[in-house]
Amino acid sequence: MKIGALAVEPVHDGYGYEPGREVLSRPGVSDAWACHEHLLDDAGNLELTLGGFLVRTGARVVLVDAGVGTINNDKYHGGQFLESLRGLGVEPADVTDVLFTHLHFDHVGWATKKGEVVFPNATYRVHRADWAHFVESSDAEPGAVRKLSPLADRAETFESDTTLAPGLDARHTPGHTPGSTVFVVSSEGQRALLLGDVAHSPVELTDPVWEAVFDVDPAAAKKVRSELVDACTDYPDVLAAAHFPPGRLMTVGGERRFRFLEKG
Repeated sequence: MKIGALAVEPVHDGYGYEPGREVLSRPGVSDAWACHEHLLDDAGNLELTLGGFLVRTGARVVLVDAGVGTINNDKYHGGQFLESLRGLGVEPADVTDVLFTHLHFDHVGWATKKGEVVFPNATYRVHRADWAHFVESSDAEPGAVRKLSPLADRAETFESDTTLAPGLDARHTPGHTPGSTVFVVSSEGQRALLLGDVAHSPVELTDPVWEAVFDVDPAAAKKVRSELVDACTDYPDVLAAAHFPPGRLMTVGGERRFRFLEKG
């Protein structure tokens, strides 16, 4: 994606599958997927892209999210992140900043490997509420603590909406996780919103009352999603979620539609 003078490049790590009808639902509708079967595979699964985004701005080489890592099981298949990054001309030592939309396992996989920091010259940035939830709380998941604790001496947290690099702003969107953050890339009057898991499928953008089982606070997640959808529909902003291709929201025949970029 070209956003003014900035490029936002996907960094592919792998793919995953989740049963659509089990993980996403619309309250009050017994089979809300009946009208959206084209977004599921033949087995009824959502196919999820896994990885992150690379943004080069000035002297900064910024990663937004860090894939799923070397996990390879019946649902998630990673392992390609560093190869993909090198394909874009970037070595791990070149990365200056790693920004996390949130700290779920499929977004922090290459932050560390076997206790060693993968991007040795980077500052790692995340909303304070997520660091507290996933790393510091008494009931934090041990796997998350093991993965993220090695970052403690190079992690910087933020608590308010702020500019983290030229043309790159953080916007707190709590709900999916306490510190869930959208990163807004802007240049020359154009914008792309890197959504993380504000939505896992386009159905949540065309109808933000859908609920995801992964959301820590479903009511808050629906609220921020609805506000974002209202602000972006029929505007040229590109919406780039973590797990499906980017696109724009527009009204067609009185209904909100999500148009993937490659389809115009």
